Amino acid sequence: MSVSLTPAAARHVEKSLAKRGGGIGLRLAVKTSGCSGFAYTLEFVDKLNEDDQCFDSHGTKVIVDARSLGMLSGTELDFVREGLNEGFKFNNPNAKANCGCGESFAV
Repeated sequence: MSVSLTPAAARHVEKSLAKRGGGIGLRLAVKTSGCSGFAYTLEFVDKLNEDDQCFDSHGTKVIVDARSLGMLSGTELDFVREGLNEGFKFNNPNAKANCGCGESFAV
């Protein structure tokens, strides 16, 4: 089981951590939400929780809690620019369906 970042995502996270003034890495988690059932959440991490799994990807740490890991295993997080928009793109092999708005997914 693992979660990874593309080089572009790792660079973006590292820049954001530096701008923020520090942190261990980026937490990727899942919460119940949206029209498809689950939504991704992202937050910077200053302290690890007891049930956290930590993955190193291109020198950047991705932290996932035990509850979310089953739904996120194998996920690759990318940072993309499309025209004037930029943001994270989740390549999750466990997602069976995605909401039309792109905010939620089903497993």
